[in-house]
Amino acid sequence: MSKVFGFGEKVEGYNIPVLNEREVRAAAGILFVLMFLSILIAILKTDFTMLKYAIILFLTDFVVRVFVNPKFAPTLIIGRLIVRNQNPEYVGAKQKKFAWIIGVVLAVIMLVLVVIVNSYSPISGLICLICLIFLLFESAFGICLGCKFYSLVYKEKAQYCPGEVCDIKSRHEIQKTSATQLLIVLAFIAFTVFLVYSFNDTFSQKPSDLFGIESAAHSN
Repeated sequence: MSKVFGFGEKVEGYNIPVLNEREVRAAAGILFVLMFLSILIAILKTDFTMLKYAIILFLTDFVVRVFVNPKFAPTLIIGRLIVRNQNPEYVGAKQKKFAWIIGVVLAVIMLVLVVIVNSYSPISGLICLICLIFLLFESAFGICLGCKFYSLVYKEKAQYCPGEVCDIKSRHEIQKTSATQLLIVLAFIAFTVFLVYSFNDTFSQKPSDLFGIESAAHSN
């Protein structure tokens, strides 16, 4: 029974249960794509069907993670298969569990509001945005936003954080950002605003069918 229920795995050299951050990030990426597409369809087509399925799948996956065992969660299994040839990066399981409990709570609220009550509101929209931000930061940047609240709630330092961010250390030279680099980013933002302001009317025009395929299809 202990082999089924549990949280985290014991690895030699680590004094607490750990998880493989690489498969966690892969799973977050999978869920991000699922939720992003579902939300996009709901917004653009006012069709919440896919979003309802996505919420149920999201909640099911997180319930397995938190209340059964992360190694039996479907997206984490898929993530493990995807990154199986990469060296594992071990992170503390405690803070991940706390973060995933937050995910369960948000998913339950969405289940009630969107699936059971069959409604939409600023509340459900805000929760969708929060979920997307959490998943994006986890998958793209390796930053577990939910884990940030762990130390605030439990008043103890998290162990084995991704990228060793829990450890106080000075940045390497390659990690430092110069004033010139910051100015380049600001210039890039200004360039983006300039593009939108100058070419929005032009870019908003519907593109023509270069080879006339659509016209030929309608004529037939």
